Amino acid sequence: MRKKVIPNNFSNYTKDAMGSNKIKVVVTGGAGFIGSNLVDALVGEGFDVHVIDNLSNGKRGNVNKKAQLHIQDIADIKNIQPIINGAEYVFHLAALPRVQYSIENPIESDTANVRGTLNVLVASKNAGVKRVIYSASSSAYGDQKKMPLKETMTPSPKSPYGLQKYIGELYCKLWSEIYGLPTVCLRYFNVYGPRQNSEGAYALVIAKFFKQLSGGKPMTITGDGKQTRDFTSVHDIVRANILAMKSNKVGRGESINIGAGRNQSIDEIARLIGGPKKYISARLEPHDTLADNSLAQQLLGWRPKVSIEDGIEELKSHPCLCGSMEKFKECHGI
Repeated sequence: MRKKVIPNNFSNYTKDAMGSNKIKVVVTGGAGFIGSNLVDALVGEGFDVHVIDNLSNGKRGNVNKKAQLHIQDIADIKNIQPIINGAEYVFHLAALPRVQYSIENPIESDTANVRGTLNVLVASKNAGVKRVIYSASSSAYGDQKKMPLKETMTPSPKSPYGLQKYIGELYCKLWSEIYGLPTVCLRYFNVYGPRQNSEGAYALVIAKFFKQLSGGKPMTITGDGKQTRDFTSVHDIVRANILAMKSNKVGRGESINIGAGRNQSIDEIARLIGGPKKYISARLEPHDTLADNSLAQQLLGWRPKVSIEDGIEELKSHPCLCGSMEKFKECHGI
C-alpha cells in the first residue's frame, strides 16, 4: 500500500552542543563537488548535517566544518545504517561519475552507482526516513531525436553510467510504491561551478578547460566542438535539492529535469572562457542535451537563476581554479 507524501513540518529534531533543536539530514557524497555545495546550504539553513563519503572523489577539505564527516562507503550497508538512523532526509549524491569511466570500469561503477543506491534506499527505509532525494542524470536519455528532453521520453542510455543512474531512478520509484518510502529523482544536466573536478581524464569540461589554461596548455575539444550541453550552475542544483526536500507535491519517485533549459556548444564555452584550443578525437557520448524544466517549475517551484555567462565569470575569479584572478589573466595573456 502506498504511503501518502508526508508534509514537511520538520517536527523531529536532534540537539547540537548548544542544546538547540536541529533536524538531522544525511548527504552521501557530501565531500564531492555538488554534495559539498549542498552541505554548505543545509548547514546555512540550520540542519544537523552528516556526510557519508569514502573520499574516492571527494575531498575532506570540501566539507563544511559544521557538518559531521563519516568516511564510509555506501557499498557497505552495515556501516552506513547507523549514520542514516535518526535522519529525516537523505540526499543521495554519492556515485562514481562520468561516462568514460563507466565504459572502462563497468563493474566498479555498477557497485557504486547501483548497489550503493540500493543500500542507501534499504537503510533509509529501515530508518523511517521521510524522503530520499536522489541525484539522477540526464545521461539516462541517451541520444534522442527531439529536443528539449522531457521526462515523458523513453530513456535510452548509451553508457553503463547512464544505465546505472536510470536503474537508481527505477529503484527509487519502486521503493516508494512497495515500501512507502518517499523518494524523488532529480535529473541533473551538466553541472558546473566552484569545487568542480578538474583532474584526470574524466574531468568536467569547463573545469578541465580552466585547468588546462592555468597550466599554459590549450583547451582540448573532443570531435568538432559542435556538440551541445545544457550547462547548469551548481547553485541552481543545490536550490533544486532543497526545494525537493520541502515540496509537498513530490515523494513518489518522480523523475524531474534540473537543467537550465538553454544549451551551448563546447566551442561556445571555449569562446566564453577565452584562450587557445585544439581538437582531439571524438568519444562515445550523446551529441546534444537540452532540458525541458517545466515539470521542475510545476512540482518544485524551481527555475534556473544563474546564466552560463555569469557562471563562467564567477569561475574566472574563483581561487580554486587558477589560484587568483591575476594568475588567470596571466594564463590567458590578458
